Amino acid sequence: MSHPSITFDHAITRRPAKSIVDGLRAIDIGAPDYDGMIRAHDAYVAALRSTGADVRVLDPIEAFPDAQFVEDTALCLPQGAILMHPGAPSRVGEVQEMAPHLREIYTDIRSIQGGGHIEGGDILVTGREILVGLSDRTNAAGVAELETIAHDWGHTVRTVITPPGVLHFKTDCSLMDPETILSTRKLDASGCFDGYRVLHVPDGEEAAANAIRFNDLVIMADGFPRTAEMLFRAGFKVVAIDNTDCAKLDGGMSCLSLRF
Repeated sequence: MSHPSITFDHAITRRPAKSIVDGLRAIDIGAPDYDGMIRAHDAYVAALRSTGADVRVLDPIEAFPDAQFVEDTALCLPQGAILMHPGAPSRVGEVQEMAPHLREIYTDIRSIQGGGHIEGGDILVTGREILVGLSDRTNAAGVAELETIAHDWGHTVRTVITPPGVLHFKTDCSLMDPETILSTRKLDASGCFDGYRVLHVPDGEEAAANAIRFNDLVIMADGFPRTAEMLFRAGFKVVAIDNTDCAKLDGGMSCLSLRF
């Protein structure tokens, strides 16, 4: 199946910096291990490249401990890129670090410039629309700016609600194919996925909901065997990556790349 929401020629990632120990986290469950994160990041990049995609690996930025989570800096669409305005003040500078790399690729780049906040982790592009979850990092003003830009490019934006206690909308969901969504039961219960085929992650494996469909692969966090088996039985080719250290910074598979 080929569709812009799951078929990609390129990806951008950024190697973690040693300053990751200072990264943001909702709950402190211990400091991430730098060497472990580097090994996991290398495996992640290898999985992306195994599909034939060109993957650019940017240098780490010590001044921005969360900069490896590049997805929050921009939304990449076939028509152009939209630079985000992160809701976490310490992450705003990451956008300007990413902008020059996107300008090498896109001729049309626009920015969220008003008083709104929005991060890429709250945006799910499906086969029919762009879903944006309101969260502590994304507000209505940010979504309104995004909607104006996306409408110019022929996209429909729909605002949905991220459940309390969930950092980003995509913490609890991911796209498996243009019409199939992997989701926690908690998020799906809101009705935000009505009309889609929804696969529920098994109870106790809610952290597996953040994955990515990248060409012929579903790349998910390791350690969730029932979710992996469910996806395999549903016809997906699964690659599991160690997410132990990223999870300590509220990070997951989608956070680590921009895909276009």
